[in-house]
Amino acid sequence: MKKEIPGRVEIIAVGSELLTPHFQDTNSLYLSARLNDLGWTVAYKTIVGDDKKDLSLLVREALRRTELVMVTGGLGPTGDDITREAVARALGTDLELQRDVLERIADRFRRRQLPMPKANRKQALIIRGAEVLPNENGTAPGQLIRVGGKKVVLLPGPAHELKPMCEKFVWPLLGRERRGHLSRAVLAMTGLTESTAEALISDLYPKTADLGLTILASPGQIEIHLLAFSAESRLSAETKLRGLKSRISRRLRTYVFSEVGESLEQVVGLLLREKKKTLAVAESCTGGLISHRLTNVPGSSEYFLEGVVVYSNVAKADLLAVPPDLIEAHGAVSVPVVRAMASGIRRRSRADLGLAITGIAGPAGGTPEKPVGLVYVALARPGAIEVQKNLFPGKREQVKMQSAQKALDMVRRHLLQKAKTRERRAR
Repeated sequence: MKKEIPGRVEIIAVGSELLTPHFQDTNSLYLSARLNDLGWTVAYKTIVGDDKKDLSLLVREALRRTELVMVTGGLGPTGDDITREAVARALGTDLELQRDVLERIADRFRRRQLPMPKANRKQALIIRGAEVLPNENGTAPGQLIRVGGKKVVLLPGPAHELKPMCEKFVWPLLGRERRGHLSRAVLAMTGLTESTAEALISDLYPKTADLGLTILASPGQIEIHLLAFSAESRLSAETKLRGLKSRISRRLRTYVFSEVGESLEQVVGLLLREKKKTLAVAESCTGGLISHRLTNVPGSSEYFLEGVVVYSNVAKADLLAVPPDLIEAHGAVSVPVVRAMASGIRRRSRADLGLAITGIAGPAGGTPEKPVGLVYVALARPGAIEVQKNLFPGKREQVKMQSAQKALDMVRRHLLQKAKTRERRAR
């Protein structure tokens, strides 16, 4: 029987504006990160408009399925600030005007030499039995209500009010009532699809609630998010996590390029620096994206010598000495041309490795023989040129992203293979 992890949380963001494309709920990201640090598990995140009935029903449901409900927003003085009333209705209780809270709000206006609008009296309405959480950066106090062993926390919507309130009042309280210890890890991979990754590790999926595994996909990259829980200690949680991570890493082997949050370009940079190798890049369809990513890494001048964008056939000939008759015979997107590009950039820059890429990013330009998404990548090194043919799905930007990822991974795999060859020779 599956054991439930204690300390489940639901975050409810209140505000009709958050249901439009113009505003984002950034508070929940902050809350999730801090709650995880304290050993609480965020089970649900919900956005609800400024409707008392909807919010009231949602709070009731949240209390049924979680131990802690955190509601952000809707504590202001205006008519659409309905959180206090809706939560009181959900709990079957009333609001009370607290004079000391009202005085603190009035004092804030006095210090600014402003009269307090009547509407702000509403912010001194506190749910019966609630603990008031002082707001040192605004007029909306937070509230903490205990309900039969569970808790509801009301927080102001503005981040500059919510975060200090949490740091000073909420997190110390929840830390003292820690429900356990959580450890997390992310395995970043490239070179396989989400469905392939899942098939490779299907038998390793956790069968108990104290371990979690989620696969997330983006163009050219897969992330496996791992979670381990222990009621006893952080060390116990980390030991469980280490075991799960090790099993998955062994299964996926060279597809995993990072276990500590590094980007692929960072990993490539570390390997180039470690092997004391230099790299130069010639780009056509990616338009400088590979060079951009490489130079985003501090210290990349140690190993990255040069990057050229040769978008036209004339540029390929002038800058890389690609023979025009080669382009005419095979087309700019072809194995012979990408080989010549890789050789040309390596010769021009005198780098140890020359990386080249050419392809059809779309949406136009494809043919039955050379469809949109066809991309060739070449890596020139002393005595050899390796070429990979790829066919990437998606729109123009996605094709470019996947192409850059594949090119960087080609460099990574070459450097890793070289290291393994040395190991075998040493034995």
